[in-house]
Amino acid sequence: MVLTEDTLKTIWKKWQQNKDEQAGNQLVEHYMPLVDYQVNRIYTTLPKNVDRQDIKSLAFMGLVDALEKFDPSRDLKFDTYASFRIKGSIIDGLRKEDWLPRSVREKAKMVEQATEQLEKRLKREPKISEIAHEVGLSLQETSEIVKDTLVANFLSIEDKKSEQEPEHRESFRNTIPDRQEPTPEEFSLKKEQINDLVTMISELNEKEQLVLQLFYKEELTFTEIGEVLQLSTSRISQIHTKSIAKLKNLLMTVQ
Repeated sequence: MVLTEDTLKTIWKKWQQNKDEQAGNQLVEHYMPLVDYQVNRIYTTLPKNVDRQDIKSLAFMGLVDALEKFDPSRDLKFDTYASFRIKGSIIDGLRKEDWLPRSVREKAKMVEQATEQLEKRLKREPKISEIAHEVGLSLQETSEIVKDTLVANFLSIEDKKSEQEPEHRESFRNTIPDRQEPTPEEFSLKKEQINDLVTMISELNEKEQLVLQLFYKEELTFTEIGEVLQLSTSRISQIHTKSIAKLKNLLMTVQ
């Protein structure tokens, strides 16, 4: 049942005044779409052996925790706060579980060693197909191992947000000019530019795409991304700068 704004305010008042059980249940039901959204978003990045229901249980605990701890006096919407708590609950739960099988860990180590050897031999970053051939695995299995290992490394990082590096994030957002109150024509043009940008990002190599995703979407710092990819902070900064330069050059060719 969809709650009206007035009804929702009444339910919130009952919950905040005396933690009314019925009001709590109504709020949980109302905000369950936040749980489903985070589950769908995170589950697609996880290995196949991770159970979806386990992820949903972790997300549900995050929602309940958000209801218990939410402070309405703060200048923060509950949806925003709950989304943060739900995502945090999922990640914390995954960190505590050794969900990456031993066999995958062994193959991941083999892939990592092969990658390092190929980089030295080829004097460049090897392609997934080259790594697969080197270790004697299929292209699909090698790709899955690389993805699973990156997720494992990501989940092992402390959730540090003290280092935001806003000037770099702003440089990427500014690749598409932003005007206040755009006309319909300007809105249509901006939509086309965004579509062009998405296409161009797909033309970057795998590591460049991953750095942009972790920095702008997941909002990790260069240091944290370096821990995920096992590269130095300066190297991540170089990859980021090079990626942005590529995108700006590509955008200029279509304007």
